[in-house]
Amino acid sequence: MTTTTAPAASSPATGIRFAHPVAFATGVVLLATGVLMHVPDFLSMKSMNYMMANMPMSPLMLSGMAAIVVGLALSSYGLVPSLAVLRGAGRQSSVRYYARAMDDGPVTATHWWLLFVLGVALVIDVMKPATLGFILPGLRAEYGISTREAATLPFVALSGTTIGSLIWGVLADRLGRRASILLAAMFFLGTSICGFMPSFTWNLVMCFLMGLSAGGMLPIVYALMAETVPARLRGWLVILHGGLGTACGYLAASGTASVFEPMFGWRILWFFGLPTGLLIVLLNRWIPESPRFLLEHGQDDAARDVMRRFGVDLRRVEETVDPGPGVRLAPQRQGLMALFRKGRPDT
Repeated sequence: MTTTTAPAASSPATGIRFAHPVAFATGVVLLATGVLMHVPDFLSMKSMNYMMANMPMSPLMLSGMAAIVVGLALSSYGLVPSLAVLRGAGRQSSVRYYARAMDDGPVTATHWWLLFVLGVALVIDVMKPATLGFILPGLRAEYGISTREAATLPFVALSGTTIGSLIWGVLADRLGRRASILLAAMFFLGTSICGFMPSFTWNLVMCFLMGLSAGGMLPIVYALMAETVPARLRGWLVILHGGLGTACGYLAASGTASVFEPMFGWRILWFFGLPTGLLIVLLNRWIPESPRFLLEHGQDDAARDVMRRFGVDLRRVEETVDPGPGVRLAPQRQGLMALFRKGRPDT
């Protein structure tokens, strides 16, 4: 007797998948609630210019941290597919799919809207490391530490960024581009309590986790762009997109610092991880899954619907049928040595 696993909840128009939608939604609510549970203690320090150094954590703050841990676990569980999918089950198909390459497709309104949404995600991502420069003077003064000790914070945060780029690159191939973006947003939500931590050590821990998610977001955004934008526009669009996203990210960080830091101190700048993380969750509705990822994981119908939105036709052809000019075989997984092989004349 054979058993089948129920497919994850999805939207055929976008290839959106939630392995466990209720768990994901519950996790997001717990994350936001856990962060907000830190706010009362922060506001209670108004008479001390919002300085919280070495103050004990209240039961409310500890409960909020517990809610964040549970919320992060639930939201991650909601994004992770079944073990069968993770092991590659269902990738084999009795037929092959041939698609007119995305490189040759037309530029549609869907492309421009996707670029806008990914641009917002890039701005939010750049804000995280950019904020480091604006919080260090206040952090050093409040904790009474030397410049050398304060420099540990950006070192730890940027180390997390480097490690996160590697981890999220693997996750993007296993969970999908869109699910990995959502997972990074969950870390943005949870680590926004970095500014409420009373000890410098806890700041280091939270900033490292924040760096993990910030480093993970960047390569996924560019991977998704490379897999959807037509080749004739890809070069200048990716460069323009990256330049504007980086500049706007620094402007957003400096703008929030100039407006809110004089009123609430340096700690408030990390709190913006909550609204920006929720914004990514909302905008993710308009980020389709990568058609390449869907094809590689046997979700052919979803891939067809996504590519149709981008003006690309996906049609089924038996293995013995010549796909014809202008139609290319969906790329297959190859090893590292494929980079050094000479390409075929017809590719």
